[in-house]
Amino acid sequence: MAQLKKSLYRIIDANLNRALEGIRVCEDIARFALSDKKSTSMLKKIRHCASAAVKIIEPDYSAIVSSRDSANDTGRTLNPKSEFTKKGLKDILISNFKRAQESLRVLEETSKLIDIKAAASFKEARYDMYTAEKNMLRKRIQK
Repeated sequence: MAQLKKSLYRIIDANLNRALEGIRVCEDIARFALSDKKSTSMLKKIRHCASAAVKIIEPDYSAIVSSRDSANDTGRTLNPKSEFTKKGLKDILISNFKRAQESLRVLEETSKLIDIKAAASFKEARYDMYTAEKNMLRKRIQK
């Protein structure tokens, strides 16, 4: 059981970081490139919701971080060409929405093994990201 918990915490740690990073990139594009107060506010709310959901799983965040093994992460050296071939803000925005949505889905699924309330919060955040993506992609974004 201890090994399962450590594995789940590693998955949660990696995906929480990935989700929050992706949301922050989208939030900063909304704020600084689009001056879109509504989207900025919505994305900030989603980011805080995800941060709060992980506290349901483990109130002591250091317990999750202690499962981290960045130096030996087998995915660390995998760098697809698409990761470095963005053509503009729109490409960056789309890839970060997808990154955050996928990570929120992983958080939702793994949380089901620990706390169903956390899983429901991650699900809500994921659906809110779909809405935020739709709203932002309606706006004119420089390529």
